[in-house]
Amino acid sequence: MFNKLVAIEPVSLIPAAEKRLYNFAREVVTYDDIPQTDEEIINRIGDADAVLLSYTSRLERPALEKCPNVRYIGMCCSLYSPESANVDINYAGQRGITVTGIRDYGDEGVVEYVISELVRLMHGFGQPSWESTPKEITGLKAGIVGLGKSGGMIADALHFFGAEISYFARSEKEWASEKGYVFKPMKELLRDNEAIFCCLNKNTVLLHEDEFKALGDRKILFNTGLSPAWDEQPMLKWLEGDNLLYCDTTGALGGEHLLTHPKVHCMQVSTGRTIQAFDRLSEKVIANIEAYLG
Repeated sequence: MFNKLVAIEPVSLIPAAEKRLYNFAREVVTYDDIPQTDEEIINRIGDADAVLLSYTSRLERPALEKCPNVRYIGMCCSLYSPESANVDINYAGQRGITVTGIRDYGDEGVVEYVISELVRLMHGFGQPSWESTPKEITGLKAGIVGLGKSGGMIADALHFFGAEISYFARSEKEWASEKGYVFKPMKELLRDNEAIFCCLNKNTVLLHEDEFKALGDRKILFNTGLSPAWDEQPMLKWLEGDNLLYCDTTGALGGEHLLTHPKVHCMQVSTGRTIQAFDRLSEKVIANIEAYLG
């Protein structure tokens, strides 16, 4: 059991899960606003030995150095790699602090967003259709960049509607080949597909000037990650053509200055933040704490 557990910001746990936190610590402290400075974070943590946070705050070395009692940090958000995390995992490791995170809790909503936007575009629901005559997803050449859990789910959904799936990933996936999905080098994937879906970890940028040249004109680009998958200037040059860009959040787009671009469609909402996602997130956060405490 922890002596003191502090959630330094709202962590989106459902009420039943938040109540369970009291089973893991002699004292539990929660906050309903986001700390604005390291000093505020340090004050909130105080002498706590366990810390919870979401994706809206960063817990870096300068703050952790002032909190010597911390031995567990639970990220109530995605953790894919130390480089993309909002916690200084490398320093935490040096201190012997365990850091846990979660994965695969909001993917279902993202898949629904992609299908919804693509159907509306193809059929012309509430907007001009992509072609002069409404078109089904059937036969669409769709390229997936990053075939992790989210990318795989998007590929499966598109395949269900009859799209032809190819993908680029760090390695060829046997399970994808069994489904008929074709592995291609990046530039070949971009060249050969009409719609591209970037499903990458945060801060992973794979689309540079040469990639946009390979992508060419008359294309649809979706980004479902938490940050841009591209360098901004070549992306903007590419949008000068007959192309469209879709993403759900401003973070995925790259900033509010791009929201008014006529070729950009940004929902400005995290499509993975659903009731069901909060249930899955809560279950995984609690499971991580239970596993740590044994």
